[in-house]
This record gives sequence, C-alpha cells and structure tokens, in this order.
Amino acid sequence: MSELALVESLETAPPEHRAGRSRRAGLLQAVGFLAVGVAAVALGLTEMTHVAGLIKVPTVLVGLVALYLACDRVAKAVWGASFDTGFWMSLSWLVLLIAAAILAGVLPLGEYKNSAKTIGTPGNLRPDLFSRHPLGTNNFSLDLLSRAIYASRVSLATALFAVVVSVVIGVTIGMVAGYYRGWVDTVVGVCTDTTLAIPALVLLIAIAAILGVPKTVPEAIVKEGGALAIVGIPTVIRLARANTLAFAGREFVVASRALGARSRRILFKQLLPNVMLPIISYAFIIIAVLIVAEGSLAFLGLGLQQPQPTWGNMIAEGTLSVLRQYPHIPLVPGAFMFLTVFSFNRVGERARQRWDPRQSKM
Repeated sequence: MSELALVESLETAPPEHRAGRSRRAGLLQAVGFLAVGVAAVALGLTEMTHVAGLIKVPTVLVGLVALYLACDRVAKAVWGASFDTGFWMSLSWLVLLIAAAILAGVLPLGEYKNSAKTIGTPGNLRPDLFSRHPLGTNNFSLDLLSRAIYASRVSLATALFAVVVSVVIGVTIGMVAGYYRGWVDTVVGVCTDTTLAIPALVLLIAIAAILGVPKTVPEAIVKEGGALAIVGIPTVIRLARANTLAFAGREFVVASRALGARSRRILFKQLLPNVMLPIISYAFIIIAVLIVAEGSLAFLGLGLQQPQPTWGNMIAEGTLSVLRQYPHIPLVPGAFMFLTVFSFNRVGERARQRWDPRQSKM
C-alpha cells in the first residue's frame, strides 16, 4: 500500500513539483558521475610503475564517459530533457579547436617541433594537467598538446581545401548531368562509377606517389588536399546529380522553362540554392572522412614529415614498445582526431536533419 500511495502521490503532484524532483534527481546523478569520472581520470593519469599503460587507458576512458554523463545530467536538469548535450559539446569542441589552431602562435604553448630548444626538458613525460606539459612530451621532449594543436592546422586546412574543391567541381558536374541527362549523364555516370570502384586508400596512395611527399605545410595542404579532392569528387557528383533530378521536375523549374528561361539561369537561380543545402550538410561528414584519410597518408609516410606535426605522423610514433610504456604518445593525437571526426559527424547529422529532412528519415 505504501508503494501504491507513493505512485499516486507522484501522479497527482503538480507539474512543477515533478519537474523539481526530476531536476534534483538529475543533479544527484551528475554528482555521482562526476565523482566517478574525476577519480577514474586521476587514477589513470597517476604514475604507477607496477600498472601497465594498456590497463590504465580503459580507466581513463571510463572516467571520460562518466564526466560526459555528468555534463549531460546537468545540462538536462538546467535546459530540459530535450537538450542535445552531445551536439553542443561537439560544436564547442570544434569552435575551441579551430580557435586554438588559429591562435596557436600567441598561446602559451610548449615547443612543438624544434628539439634543440627542449634539451633541458625530460622526454616521455606523462600527462599532468597542472604542469607545463599537461598532456606530456614525446621522446624528443616536444610538448604533445602543442604538437596536437599545430597538427590540427594541417588536418583541418587540408580537409577544408579538399572539400571546397570537391564541392565546386562535383556540384557543377553533378548538376549538369542531372539536368541535361542523356549522353552527358551516361558519360558522367560511367566515370563516377569507375572511380568509386577503385579502393579509396589505393587511389590515394597512387596519387600521393605521383605528386610526391610534401616538404612544407602549404605544399602538404595543396598536394594532400588535391589527392583527397579527387577521391571526394565522385561522391559529391552523385549527391548533386540525385538532388538535381529530384528538383528538376518541380513546378517552379517547369514554370521557368515554360516562360523561356535559359538553362544557365535555371541551373544557377532555381536549382543551385536547393541542391547546395543538402550538399553543405553532407560536407561536414565528408570533412570527417577526409581528416581520417589525411591521417592515414601521414601515418604511411606519404604526408607531411617530421618534425612538422600532423595527427597521422604523431600516431605513427606509437610503436608497440612505445604503446606499452608510454601510451599517451599515440593516444593524445588519436584522441584529438577521434573527437574532431566525431564532432564533425554529429554536427553534420544535425545539419542534415535540418536541411535535408527527406534524407534524415531514410
């Protein structure tokens, strides 16, 4: 009877009282998750010689998940149950990373590429959030936080350059093929299918071998970005063609054609604004894919070389022996890449739901 009375009291309670109870329960859960998260992260980052690094890594991951759940409970208690914590945290990470990459030259960061300036700094320092090297150092005593931020310049600029080139060329070809159809559509379709039939990594390696290994950051952005654009153009062509076919038969296009509007005007005035919105939403997801592809090239030694940092060549420093003794060396750039790719995917999914509701339901 006591349980039944409790249920009835909860059902008959005013909405503001139920909301207050739910908010208090969420805050209590947040406190619990926060305690677990702080304890797990602190335990994972504490230097203990008798504990293997591969055992401490899952502890840190569990702590980070608990910290995210704590933030999620607090956000939902403050802004309501419909608040999308993951999206806003992803957007905040991208804004913070881009700002850090732009302002890296004026931020109080450690040395990131000149090992001659780090002779007095111990190598392979473990992460210590309250030290001069919060994410540790590598074998050459270079600061990993600084290297990861400077590496983000290369990865983000390369992916952005590749996406811009892919969108400009791919949308143009895809719209022409979808609007005129006929033999133009057939030729574009055969070329696109042929390119997509080649494994992307094999095609990237072949193009990188032809262009050569870049020596400077601008050269890396142009060469790697061009290679990534060639791989991304067929996908953009298919997206642009499909959306052009969907809009080409709409009433406003038929009416414009009946009134004597030229094909160029219809393409740029009528179709382009409608085709670009879903393309832009997919561009975020394409950027995420290209960041991983750029990292793969650098990991294989076909991208920017040391001492210039990229996320790929930083991960490549983590051989099996290094991963066992100093797992933070490859995990720091790996974490940066994971968070960035995840954030772009999350933001892209939200943009697709907003600008392309037909596709988001599929």
